[in-house]
Amino acid sequence: MKKIFLCIILLTVYSISSIHEKPIVTAEPLYAKWGRLAMEKTKEKYPKADIIDYKHIGRMSEINTTMEKFKLWLREGEREFGVLVNIEFDKKTERVIAITFKEVNR
Repeated sequence: MKKIFLCIILLTVYSISSIHEKPIVTAEPLYAKWGRLAMEKTKEKYPKADIIDYKHIGRMSEINTTMEKFKLWLREGEREFGVLVNIEFDKKTERVIAITFKEVNR
């Protein structure tokens, strides 16, 4: 009986102390890989512009393909403008099929 009681106390103390020692780990969003690609390709298309903001708009899924949609805000000199970037890729292989860009004012 004393051994069981001692085991319960030790397990409780260990559980409480280990809770505080574990770091909080946050998973990277599924779109992060595609967001990096969107920024890289936008920088290639607009080499003189700085990317000053970034937003994931959403994901559209078809039978065999998926499209990730992003809006990037750029500054080139005195001009600020948005660029909608759509990345379409194969669901199974994640091979990029198409990347499209569209400039927008807002």
